[in-house]
Amino acid sequence: MGYYYKNENPDNKFVDDCVIRAISTATGESWDDVYWALSIQGFKDKDKLDGNEVWGRYLVEHGFAAHRLPDTCPFCYTVRDFTKDHPHGVYLVGDGAHLVAVVDGYYIDNWDSGDRTVHFYFEKQRFNHR
Repeated sequence: MGYYYKNENPDNKFVDDCVIRAISTATGESWDDVYWALSIQGFKDKDKLDGNEVWGRYLVEHGFAAHRLPDTCPFCYTVRDFTKDHPHGVYLVGDGAHLVAVVDGYYIDNWDSGDRTVHFYFEKQRFNHR
């Protein structure tokens, strides 16, 4: 459990694309596909593609549920802490300025973002089929 390095950017660039990288990692969709889908949604919403409402709507439509953490200790619960408390499942964890994928207890990013404070997260829902 812990940090796992991965850069979903197809040109291995280090640019301000954490939303695209994190969603690509969590969904298994390519960086290009996520970029285009968010661009189209942003165009429809007249918002930027990495606007919280744009990508939040995209995640909900792809089977993720949104959760907000209580504001009792706004700077003490980190991404690293979150991974320890969530050893199974697929999540997107954010602090309002950065988004990172957490998969089965590992936070996956192109830099060690484990000290970032968690304010909210999206959890991939598992559905039981009968």
